[in-house]
Amino acid sequence: MASNANMLAMIMACTLLLTGTTCDAARHLADTTPAAAAPAASAVPGLPAVPTLPAVPTDTVTLLPPMPAVTLPTVPQVALPPMPAIVVPKAVLPPMPKVTMAPMPAIVVPKVTLPPIPNIVVPKVTLPPMPFVPNVNVPMPFAAPPPSA
Repeated sequence: MASNANMLAMIMACTLLLTGTTCDAARHLADTTPAAAAPAASAVPGLPAVPTLPAVPTDTVTLLPPMPAVTLPTVPQVALPPMPAIVVPKAVLPPMPKVTMAPMPAIVVPKVTLPPIPNIVVPKVTLPPMPFVPNVNVPMPFAAPPPSA
């Protein structure tokens, strides 16, 4: 079980390393995607106008050069030699030895008789009549109708 846990941890670490290298693609996308136009300030009523930022002089801004295009080399087609035929020799196994078991000794179960179950007599009981409960209409808190709007 410990080796399976180590293998899982190694696979997860490799996956994180492989999926974490998206900086080249993000930079390429940022270089090739035009900037979206900002929505008009009056489009949303009730919000104050956004103040404009002062212009930044271009001599202090250093722009990164665009990423060069990468061409991958072509891989030539390779013909593999045919697989050799594998011949498995016929193996003759010796016959299985006969297994004999010793006879089981006879188990004698003694006869057991249980005493008869006595008859249980349940006396008849008559209950007194239920007292009269008057019907009173008292509203219950959980049964009250919902308040009207």
